[in-house]
Amino acid sequence: MTSTFPVNGAGLGLRRAFTGPLSEQPPSNVDFYEIVPENWIRIGGNFGKQLRALTEQFPFVTHGLSLSLGSPDPIDVEFVRDIRDFLKLHQIKIYTEHLTYCSDGGHMYDLMPIPFTEEAVDYVADRIIQVQDILGEQIAIENASYYAAPGKEMEEIDFINAVIKKADCKLLIDINNIYVNSVNHQYSAEKFLAALPGDRISYAHIAGHYNESEDIIIDSHGTKVIDPVWQLLDTAYDQFGVFPTLLERDLNIPPLADLLEEVDLIHQAQLNYESRQNQKRATG
Repeated sequence: MTSTFPVNGAGLGLRRAFTGPLSEQPPSNVDFYEIVPENWIRIGGNFGKQLRALTEQFPFVTHGLSLSLGSPDPIDVEFVRDIRDFLKLHQIKIYTEHLTYCSDGGHMYDLMPIPFTEEAVDYVADRIIQVQDILGEQIAIENASYYAAPGKEMEEIDFINAVIKKADCKLLIDINNIYVNSVNHQYSAEKFLAALPGDRISYAHIAGHYNESEDIIIDSHGTKVIDPVWQLLDTAYDQFGVFPTLLERDLNIPPLADLLEEVDLIHQAQLNYESRQNQKRATG
């Protein structure tokens, strides 16, 4: 794997209930962990000590929920400074956020779609630049799932690419979100994937979802990853090479052992890519 990535291998989203077991007996198949910084900033006591013990042993990344990049509200500068201090304290590799918004005079506790417009590109990119200037480093933005596209003037892929280029930021590529949106908005997941800037990928998310109906999927992170999403991950590796990939699970959280089995599937997908490459070289 290339050293340009902040982490390597297969990762797992850390939930507070797992900090004790992971501290006592860290699994060998998890190469890095991801946390939501809002859930951990200024957390002390046993949980704080357990987190510190883990961040001293393993690479960590962060995935925020409340930066609200597309909001009409000003960027919360004090919050971003708290993030900066948290990253330094735990030597965390990168801060990532959703390409969405979640506030307008107060938090809405949901991730709302940003209009796909040129004006929004400039607005969001400027806000990302502001955040990066405070942090002193690039952040990665995640392609989000969405169920409506209010005010749409350009395609989703063009919007994402324009924001990344103007802000000079990284990409957190969410494989499940691509699949979900491709079904809900009836486009080719493979073509969308191929149009993303592979050189900007920081790492990836893979997760499960809920089928509301044949043509509506809810990005729930509450079930196992299904075969078509695993297959799309294979396609992404074939397109860009292997990149670090993390399993997300936010609802209906099963025993840790079950999640570790899915982490093993990420490792297997990465090994399968290497096998395909070796076969190509052997027959080429």
